[in-house]
Amino acid sequence: MYQGSCLCGAVTLEIHGGIDSIIHCHCSKCRKSSGTAYATNGFVAKAGLIIKTGQAQISYYETAPGKQRHFCKVCAAPIFSSNAALPELLRLRLGILDTDIVERPMSHNFVTSRASWDDLDAALPRYDGYEPSRGVKS
Repeated sequence: MYQGSCLCGAVTLEIHGGIDSIIHCHCSKCRKSSGTAYATNGFVAKAGLIIKTGQAQISYYETAPGKQRHFCKVCAAPIFSSNAALPELLRLRLGILDTDIVERPMSHNFVTSRASWDDLDAALPRYDGYEPSRGVKS
């Protein structure tokens, strides 16, 4: 079982079962909805997603007929997407999870649509916290 919550904590959820087909999606829709270079998504069984708190706080935006992106209407955190063509599955935004997962991403998708500043093979330094040049600013 996995547990997750939105940014403000209004929505909490559990995932019973595995997460399939995890990808880093670089398409323009995922970039815009996440505000980042890409979104990491994986499929979960709709029957295995339990909204523990905040069901009334979940709203959606229909991106195309039958395709909806569900988010917390308090903090706007993306939670999952649904597709009427695959009613038994939800595409979960993995950033919502609070627990570690055992599954791993299988690919970067729509890389020709990636942000011009996103270098997939960048050898950037890595830090446990803020970059040292930031100092005490937050």
